[in-house]
Amino acid sequence: MDFALTDEQQLFADSVRRFATDKFKEGALKRAHSNEYPWEEAKMIANQGLLGITIKPEDGGMGGTLMDAVIAIEQMALICPKSADIIQAGNFGAIRTFAEYANNDQKKKWLGKLLSGEMVISLGMSEPEAGSAATDLRTSVKEDGDDYLINGQKVFGTHSRDASLFLVYCRFAPGLDGIGSIIVERDAPGFTVGEPSQFMSGEEWCPLYFENARVPKKNLLLGPGGFKQQIAAFNVERIGNTARSLAIGRHAYNLARDYAIERKQFGRSLCEFQGMQWKFADMAMKLESAQLLLYKAAVGADTGLPSAYDTTLAKLACNQVGFEVACEAVQIMGGMGYSRETLAEYCMLRTKGWMIAGGSVEMMKNRMAEFIFDRRFSQRPAK
Repeated sequence: MDFALTDEQQLFADSVRRFATDKFKEGALKRAHSNEYPWEEAKMIANQGLLGITIKPEDGGMGGTLMDAVIAIEQMALICPKSADIIQAGNFGAIRTFAEYANNDQKKKWLGKLLSGEMVISLGMSEPEAGSAATDLRTSVKEDGDDYLINGQKVFGTHSRDASLFLVYCRFAPGLDGIGSIIVERDAPGFTVGEPSQFMSGEEWCPLYFENARVPKKNLLLGPGGFKQQIAAFNVERIGNTARSLAIGRHAYNLARDYAIERKQFGRSLCEFQGMQWKFADMAMKLESAQLLLYKAAVGADTGLPSAYDTTLAKLACNQVGFEVACEAVQIMGGMGYSRETLAEYCMLRTKGWMIAGGSVEMMKNRMAEFIFDRRFSQRPAK
């Protein structure tokens, strides 16, 4: 049993790290605090082959593994956390679902632009009354000739402010089997992207309004029953969230370690105080433990066995550890960590968000309980 990267993986990691250092280290702080989508950076990352890493070569991707994508996210996040978001968005979530289920005409029309960094796609899943209970969504679809008419509202979509495409979960009929998905273009008649709102990290999202939004039937991704297909692959999608959460926690850890070496109080460096040493020992232990769970989940998925248990446990561990370490880094760095003069506060706020997105840590604990007791625990009231 070998816990180290292979020679090929290490070479890839080193190449991404060099690329990130050369192109993204300068301006990383400014980039993190900007509300603008980094289009130029996205094109540079695309030209480096870091978008569509796991997508098939015949579809314009690199045909790599999930571990390759995880490594790319990690190495970029250690240099420029904001740019790691670009790699995640170009390999996981909506783009991966689209690449998996889109037909040839849909891929020909949009996938090339998504993989070149010219366009970004946003997921329309959460609604005001359907968050963790995603199957309670109300956004409805009805046929009208060669088109669909969509009515409803979506919230909290990543990149919704800047997206040209939206992968929208809709209800075609009652029940779980009545849910599917449609690709909606930003200029679709009856579709409105609302005014931006901010998460506490500064990232912006826009509510999406559908008022008899007219979308051609050729934009159908998966019809009724498609929700089950897409959710079945969600265990793999969580690896992207998990990788970012842990990598950005490690970025904060590195900032705090450097600060503890350089910062002097009471005539000596912070790292010479035993209390500080114990903090770093605890943080290192948590990071390394969570890293093993992440790699186990990613490697398992690459061998054709995407374990729901492994991905759930990895997300739970990495979400909690990423946030705990980032919070501790802010505490260690004091006023400087709490200010926007370093990336420590950004890392803390971002990692907090991933404890909610993609399945909250509470939902992950519920899921773990089902594995532990080998039974389903419904969160709905008994009928």
